[in-house]
Amino acid sequence: MPDDAAAARAAAEEESAFAHPPVDPDATAAYGDHPDQVIDFYVPRTDTPLAPLVVVLHGGAWRAPYDRRHITPFADFLARRGFAVANVEYRRGGEPQIPARNTGAEGGAAPAPLAGRWPDTFDDVAAALDALPALARELLPCADQRRTVLTGHSAGGHLALWAAARHVLPAGAPWRLDGPAPLRGVVALAPIADLAVAEKLDVCGNASLQLLGGHDRFAERQPYADPALLLPTGIATTLVQGRADLDVPQAVAEAYADAAAKAGEVVGLTLLADVGHFPLIDPAADACAVVAEEIAQLAW
Repeated sequence: MPDDAAAARAAAEEESAFAHPPVDPDATAAYGDHPDQVIDFYVPRTDTPLAPLVVVLHGGAWRAPYDRRHITPFADFLARRGFAVANVEYRRGGEPQIPARNTGAEGGAAPAPLAGRWPDTFDDVAAALDALPALARELLPCADQRRTVLTGHSAGGHLALWAAARHVLPAGAPWRLDGPAPLRGVVALAPIADLAVAEKLDVCGNASLQLLGGHDRFAERQPYADPALLLPTGIATTLVQGRADLDVPQAVAEAYADAAAKAGEVVGLTLLADVGHFPLIDPAADACAVVAEEIAQLAW
């Protein structure tokens, strides 16, 4: 358990990140019929004639209460740094089905909403990225899609790593691509990058277990969903992780980096001292500027 000072710092960081008002996009387009199947577009706030495209996948443990609105200040921050931005929404989990661990005595705290939907969450991320080139050409013509970087925070970091690995999914997977996606790279922010390690550490209240449908389905579905098993990708990848992260501990990112190394791939791992989970997407935090620089290094 974290000490009181660490817990207080984490709470203050979360409060700061969520204190920014949502920023409306310049345009929104649907990539499917469900209300959550939409992408918001942000035009760069600089005079850059042709800007790198950053695709953002938000976090929130794949749970319904956390939608893309909470990461719109981060999307706007990137736009003000000269990037064209696509902020992707996707279907998330609903009512609880699997009790969370450590909820106390019988009759104690109610479990959190279910994390993710199988296969809908993965269907949506794949469909959004497949539809994005045409939508961006129409609604974000200033975007240079030859310089596309995929980023995501927490559960969105998992989805970013997964989306970059679709070409190494098992044969017969519905989301598999014949070759690597045309990406300059991936910058995954405090990602839930190794589902097995995340489950052992009870990250976000069994979120990775719930994402795959519970104990009975975890092992069966893990080869199709766990980025740590989908290596090497051949796509430049950097993980940015706060050392003081209480939500997704450093050990999860390290496990992914270790798995990549064993697969013969070098993955960058930027560890930030005295930084927790939320400063990575908080425009008021120094860590957010570090994230923008990591994206720029791949994009430019």
